[in-house]
Amino acid sequence: MIILGIESSCDETAAALVTGDRQVLAHRLLGQEAAHAPFGGVVPEIAARAHVEALEPLIVAALADAKLTLADVDAIAATAGPGLIGGVMVGLVTGKALAHAAGKPLIAVNHLEGHALSPRLSDPDLEFPYLLLLVSGGHCQLLLVEGVGAYRRLATTIDDAAGEAFDKTAKLLGLGFPGGPAVERAAALGNPKAVPLPRPLKGSVEPHFSFAGLKSAVARVVGQYSPEDLAASFQAAVVDCLIDRTTRALQKLPFVSSEVETPLPRGDFSTALEADGGRDGAHTRRPTALVVAGGVAANTAVRGALQKLASDHGLRFVAPPLWLCTDNAAMIGWAGAERFTAGLTDPLDVAARPRWPLDPTAEAVRGAGVKA
Repeated sequence: MIILGIESSCDETAAALVTGDRQVLAHRLLGQEAAHAPFGGVVPEIAARAHVEALEPLIVAALADAKLTLADVDAIAATAGPGLIGGVMVGLVTGKALAHAAGKPLIAVNHLEGHALSPRLSDPDLEFPYLLLLVSGGHCQLLLVEGVGAYRRLATTIDDAAGEAFDKTAKLLGLGFPGGPAVERAAALGNPKAVPLPRPLKGSVEPHFSFAGLKSAVARVVGQYSPEDLAASFQAAVVDCLIDRTTRALQKLPFVSSEVETPLPRGDFSTALEADGGRDGAHTRRPTALVVAGGVAANTAVRGALQKLASDHGLRFVAPPLWLCTDNAAMIGWAGAERFTAGLTDPLDVAARPRWPLDPTAEAVRGAGVKA
């Protein structure tokens, strides 16, 4: 089975050929850092126009790299959301056109599902269910990944995502774009205890996240400390929040032996663990691993702290290789392969979606905006 994956949800244009047995036959990616750097962040219209110009040559190059033609491909997987709607439409319409012209099935992939399943591309031993910290520029969630298309949201951000906070901090400190790697480089030269910054929601009962106040705190002290000390202190605060919130979620889960299955509750954690039979009466076993995915998963400090947390709770720790953490087409191709294997394809009139939650049944979080 060979899947052509297409990704264009933000500021990376990418195409990849992925097999059902976890081989990445080819992967081409073109970033847009230079185009967006003068603005300190992604400009949606510029991103969409760049996708239009870059996507066809990347697909052609990826096919050539793999020594394949479109006729050799079994299905075409394209990101259908969530993301910047202009870019999402470019990739999805291209995928639809290729699928129609070649008579191939189309798989409309949720970009978040691409991140959620990407650790299974690099780790064939990773089995369902696993606890996932999905942490990126636009999302910060804790999800129980029960299977392909089966996601239980346990926590979310009530305002901003961790990756967005990294980008804004980099802009405030004049560190350049993209912000995440820039902050991490500066943090390596600074003192993480130099600046007293808050840890929003740390210690709260619910395992949700908040980073808007941390961004504001950084903005208030810019110029009073060196950029390196501010970057190091900010990164330490983010790591503390991620670990505290993930720990809270682990404490809330019904950790039982693999021989005994316990119903997983629905609803917010504020209702405690009053089981209602789970999704459609399903039962959930103890997670097989603590997994991190998304762009912020490339941060060394975040990965190290999560690895220790997993060890403390007797869980495997799984993280994709760094190139699979940021947006890429291999993860879209792999998610497409997983969905195709499960018999899940989509009609050619499937719509692009700027917002697309992995768990549409999750209850709204008090205080959260539309990003949750």
